[in-house]
Amino acid sequence: MKRIVIACCLGLLAAISGLAAESNAASATAEDAVSTLHYFNRPVFTFRGSLSGVSAPDRAQRAAARLREQLDTPGAHRVGQKPESMGILVQIDGATTFVVTADDVDVLQQETLEASAQRAAQALERVIAESREARDWQALLRALGWSTLASALALVLAWVLRRGHAALARRLVTLSEWHARKLQWGGVELLQRERAAAVVRKFLNGAYALVVLLLVYEWLSFVLARFPFTRVWGETLNSYLLNLLALIGGAIVGAVPGLFTAVVIFYLARAVTGMLHRFFDRIQQGQHNVAWLDADVAVPTRRITTAVVWLFALAMAYPYLPGAQTEAFKGLSVLVGLMISLGASNLVGQAASGLILTYGRVFRRGEYVRIADQEGTVTEIGMFATRIRTGLGEEVTISNSTILGSTTKNYSRAVQGEGYVLDTTVTIGYDTPWRQVHAMLQEAAARTEGVLASPAPHVFQTALSDWYPVYRLVCQAVPTEPRPRALLLSALHANIQDVFNTYGVQIMSPQYIADPLAPKQVPPDQWYPAPAQAPHPP
Repeated sequence: MKRIVIACCLGLLAAISGLAAESNAASATAEDAVSTLHYFNRPVFTFRGSLSGVSAPDRAQRAAARLREQLDTPGAHRVGQKPESMGILVQIDGATTFVVTADDVDVLQQETLEASAQRAAQALERVIAESREARDWQALLRALGWSTLASALALVLAWVLRRGHAALARRLVTLSEWHARKLQWGGVELLQRERAAAVVRKFLNGAYALVVLLLVYEWLSFVLARFPFTRVWGETLNSYLLNLLALIGGAIVGAVPGLFTAVVIFYLARAVTGMLHRFFDRIQQGQHNVAWLDADVAVPTRRITTAVVWLFALAMAYPYLPGAQTEAFKGLSVLVGLMISLGASNLVGQAASGLILTYGRVFRRGEYVRIADQEGTVTEIGMFATRIRTGLGEEVTISNSTILGSTTKNYSRAVQGEGYVLDTTVTIGYDTPWRQVHAMLQEAAARTEGVLASPAPHVFQTALSDWYPVYRLVCQAVPTEPRPRALLLSALHANIQDVFNTYGVQIMSPQYIADPLAPKQVPPDQWYPAPAQAPHPP
């Protein structure tokens, strides 16, 4: 409690000192053509023109010196006015204090010379009364008594507020915990009791601090208004608070029509997105077919259309949002747009790549693909990245821009019926008959469970290198999940080793550093070793 009051007092004193500095420096920092006469921190009159070659600041300084001299002289200190050719003389006990000329009239306020002089005389009478009050010990004692009473009352109110805050906090925290315990669904608490109690405490502490701040503010304003020298500060504090409350209230009332329009726009956007969601859900479930949209791209299309609708709604509602026309709001919008434009270039590129992959239908979810050096089943095609599962306990995330910049092999697209294409590569020396290698690879495929017999496996010689041919076995397999696919490929490799070992053929890729003693070639009578079979003569 003490810390809050001390902090509030320090903040208010800083604000008051700022107001005093601003008030005292008004004439010093004003333009040469305008200067204000102050006495007891209260403005008396503003000089706007020169008189007989004396500038407005010099006139204000001379008027302040004469005013202090006149008030230090004993007398009734009666204020009067006397018209002259140069203007209207404002006098105290018949002695001129300053002159109000036609150049001093505020034309923006549509005042006349007489009205300006009358207003100056009234302000002068007020500062004279406050100066006389400052010299009256009885008035000062009364002000001190009122200040003491106000301070005691403020302390009592602060004590009551503190006790009431503590009692109310205990009561509301208990009620919040009790209601949070009752909010359950299927035996699970929907709202944690500790979190609910913490929210209630923070709310009460904020409300308590606000009330204490208002109490200190009003106490300080009342005390300052009791003394003549600080009275203008107390009046300024009260008028500032009232003007602030009026400004806030007026802003709230003025923002209601625009806010209502924005709410209507957002409600219509929500209704439109709801209809779009139902439409795309029917397409995804196959209940409705359209020629321009496939079920595979219904989900991303729904997301894109939803984002477009909400962006359009935000653009339409932007002028109606409270504060949208202020310079601060415009500056913040420019700053956010600049940050997005500088930092989102790569993000936009990734999103564009995702759209190309999605609507170009390079691959679909569940298909078996090879992207760069990664091979596996596509599990997710996102806006910025694609995930594939290799079946070896790995889930690989690849950025969409990387996918567009590399070669993609789809093993699930060009197949007969269900399944996907399975292939593997071996390199065998030239001294092994190629017909025998073909037959052994086909026999290994036939031994592998999960490889389809129809269409039959095929062996292709994809390259004739310097030291060995490259054989590629291509077959069609049934499994569709990532893990069985990896197991199937492992089983195929195992069967290839078994078949080659059975027929005594080494799986090697010979490399030479010198010419061999005997040429590495296969004579015609050895073109068909087992399990290869010679073609029947016609």
